[in-house]
Amino acid sequence: MSARLVLGLGGTVDYEIRWDAAVISALARHHGVRRAELTAPGPIDDERALIVAILALLERGVGGERFAASSDLLETFAARFETAVTLGGTGVRAGIALANLGIPSTQHLVSIDDNVRRLMPPIVDWVCSASADTLDPHLIVQYPAGAVVALADGEVAAPAANRVIVANDRPNREMAIAAELGERLRDADAFLVSGFNTMQDAELLALRLDELGVAMSRLPAGALVYYEDAGFYRREFAAIVRDHLISRIDVYGMNEDELQEYVGRTIDLCDPADVAAALAEAHRLIPVPALVVHTRFWSIAVGDGAQRHRSALDAAVRVSATRYRLGDVFDASDLDDTGRLPRHPDGARVVAAVEGSRPDAVGVAAVVVDTPTPTTIGLGDSFVGGFLSVTRVADAVSAP
Repeated sequence: MSARLVLGLGGTVDYEIRWDAAVISALARHHGVRRAELTAPGPIDDERALIVAILALLERGVGGERFAASSDLLETFAARFETAVTLGGTGVRAGIALANLGIPSTQHLVSIDDNVRRLMPPIVDWVCSASADTLDPHLIVQYPAGAVVALADGEVAAPAANRVIVANDRPNREMAIAAELGERLRDADAFLVSGFNTMQDAELLALRLDELGVAMSRLPAGALVYYEDAGFYRREFAAIVRDHLISRIDVYGMNEDELQEYVGRTIDLCDPADVAAALAEAHRLIPVPALVVHTRFWSIAVGDGAQRHRSALDAAVRVSATRYRLGDVFDASDLDDTGRLPRHPDGARVVAAVEGSRPDAVGVAAVVVDTPTPTTIGLGDSFVGGFLSVTRVADAVSAP
């Protein structure tokens, strides 16, 4: 029997634009965007600033989340492209991945509209703190490796595929906790916490953390708590959330961008010594039973509780890689196909070295996927869904 999974804290409606270098280039030239501006992008208060912010990340081949002055700005920009309307948020995309595998979950939402009702999988139910329908779309820009964009004084090229998320989402900034959450947690086997990264008011954040703590007090003693990090709009809030929740977190997940933010330097993800040092530094800062870092080359867990999650880590990598090659729609047979693909040799080398250097480490090399149409949004969310897909009551035991 599958574990009873509650996933939160906020969902989104995403506008995923179809990448079109010609349109982006035309806009960049129209607005006179120059290479020197990409080093220090400012507030996103108009279309020009939005393009600068996107290209600043594209030039480095990294992902990121940015705050825009208004949802209208994002609506107008998305209208210039072919756009798909999808559901986002870590909990929601993890739940969609689980639903593809026939595993139900309960979502905690902070906003609702007809897009959510239409697109949420039938086996997913939800509680919602919103009192009325609202729509504050998240703009999702996925760019492929090698994408070239012309500027007023040259061009920029993406060294790797990644995604940029830009939003102005009041419900997620306020992150109201539904009154029913505590009751849903009462018999949960696992609870996913994510989404505080969009909050910007310190007093409101403290209130929400206290309210979440009351709801989490209803969790069974053996329930697993998975916390997934993200790009915080106010970076200092990351430590506030971490310190408030760390005593109850069993698994703390993050991607390579967040790892590098924590250690304060760029990491060579294919250098075993550099990776091992970064993992050790991050785990000293975040001393949880299992610290999980997932990257495009490898995924590794360290900590006293890491070894019990070996099968979950492997499932997470396969689900994430399957989304990368197929998008939202896949099933268990597609995961089997993914599992037969080769693994990244540099990732395998890093995993072997880290596992050999510390007994509390377990890792899985990334799957090598060759596709002309990669899906780069939601990979970390799908990773979380894959991880939780093999969670059982026997696994959900907090370390002392």
